[in-house]
Amino acid sequence: MTFCFLNYNIIVRGLAVIFMKKILILIMVLFIQFVFSIPCFAIKIGLQNGVSRTFIGTSSQGQILNAQTNKLLYTMPAMKGYEIRAYKNSIAIKIQGDFFDLKTNYAVIKPALGGYISAKGKWYRGFFIVYNRSGALTVVNNVEIEDYIRGVVPSEMPSGWNYEAHKAQAVAARSYALANLGKRANSGYDLKDTPEDQAYGGASAEASRTNQAVEETKGIVLIYNLKIIPAYYSASAGGQTSSSSDVWTKNLPYLKSVPSFDDNIKKNGHGVGMSQHGANNLAKKGYNAYQILQYFYKGVKFARINPDYYK
Repeated sequence: MTFCFLNYNIIVRGLAVIFMKKILILIMVLFIQFVFSIPCFAIKIGLQNGVSRTFIGTSSQGQILNAQTNKLLYTMPAMKGYEIRAYKNSIAIKIQGDFFDLKTNYAVIKPALGGYISAKGKWYRGFFIVYNRSGALTVVNNVEIEDYIRGVVPSEMPSGWNYEAHKAQAVAARSYALANLGKRANSGYDLKDTPEDQAYGGASAEASRTNQAVEETKGIVLIYNLKIIPAYYSASAGGQTSSSSDVWTKNLPYLKSVPSFDDNIKKNGHGVGMSQHGANNLAKKGYNAYQILQYFYKGVKFARINPDYYK
């Protein structure tokens, strides 16, 4: 297995004194540098699981490959949709009205360089992996982490919200994703594309403002005790976030109960970690993304993944 070394450069922000509803918050971020390693691969997002068929196309010429042998099975013309079905223990594709057995239960579908691939009526970056698992299809989007975050931020937070809130969302989403690699390995992927993990709409969901927020925070994650944290968040907490121990059995020291700055909004979600409405309200008051994140996640520092591995 190939390993990527993560060069964690803690971001220097100095001292910032923030007054919020009579709460004095002193933020001190120290500069620390260290090297960490995690397996180096793109994240795998489950788009469909347990379906009998799916419809896939590519924006540029595409290829269907046997994932076990890398043998080319079929070349797909650009902008043409294909029905793909589970067939016994294999995968079949419909071509000119007839189904053809691809004679594999594990296929990769790739667009040409720079192209997009579609499923569920949406376009995605990266490529697809299609499995026949016990007579049903699983469709997985294999995508670079930053491209994944581009599809998460506008799916989780309206693109018209404050730019600093978008940046906070990008860092939280990236941290959650990297901390949860392999979470759903038994299903053949890392995370679902739904709010059960993080809402992900692929390239179809992207907006220029949110893409810029992702780019500006590229590689930045939240860490606690030298580990990337699963930065839980929800739409709103109804005035007060919950500590992790109040909602789940685990006590995560960086997830404490704090005023959520969304008092006028009904609680929506588990209420642990960052309130998305609260983040937007704080951004409107002039707080930047890093101040917002250190308010909702206690005792955390910021680290940047080694940029050499984004090339």
